[in-house]
Amino acid sequence: MTRVGTVQALYRYPVKSTAGQVLELAEVDVRGLVLDRTWAVRTDDGELGSGKTSHRFRKLDGLLRWRSGVSRAPGSASGEPGDVWLEDPDGRRWGAGDPGADEALSAAFRRSLRLLGGSRTTYHDDSGVHLVTTSSLRRAGALAGGVLDARRLRPNLVLATEGEGFVEDGWEGSELAVGPEVVLRLGEPMPRCVMVDQAHADVDAGPRVLRTLGREHATLLGLKAEVVRGGTLRVGDEARLRVSRAAGPPAP
Repeated sequence: MTRVGTVQALYRYPVKSTAGQVLELAEVDVRGLVLDRTWAVRTDDGELGSGKTSHRFRKLDGLLRWRSGVSRAPGSASGEPGDVWLEDPDGRRWGAGDPGADEALSAAFRRSLRLLGGSRTTYHDDSGVHLVTTSSLRRAGALAGGVLDARRLRPNLVLATEGEGFVEDGWEGSELAVGPEVVLRLGEPMPRCVMVDQAHADVDAGPRVLRTLGREHATLLGLKAEVVRGGTLRVGDEARLRVSRAAGPPAP
């Protein structure tokens, strides 16, 4: 196996389409990071609140400025397991399942909304885990004329890498061992949408990258991934790649 980088950052988004939680350590099971995207805002027509509108999403302007996280369980240094919470832009916080969260959401967006989910539910779009590399972030930012903050892409895993360009493109179909326990099967590149050009809590919109990615890289950035073996991830863990025979060379 070839060393390709180290874990620079870990993110979890307990409530879908909200700003998430920065982690130093994360537990991973077969579905992805534990408690990642286990709750979602539901509209009165049964669709999911999001930063965009599609056949299953309803755009709620400003939802990305709300935060979600997991409180630490007593005696747990990692916060696993714990209680999911939702926080509005003014810092008011409710536990997931609290009727007050539904009332606050409905008042803020002026329509009937409910926070639904639970620990056995997941609202992932394309894959259980999403990763990006610092090499691709540098390349995309340079093409767009600025610095691209990884949080705008809403990844679970950011790998610090030394290569140039969209290096992870050549990893599709391979296995990635991260730390001593976790193994991921790397899938297709992640298609981007309008959410990458929207401001998040603590993250300005910055340079607009969607059009640039469409022109330069087929609107793709990062990789989908599924869990082969779960365990514990930590910032600083080494990432090692076993390249499949079908995997191609890194893209420029």
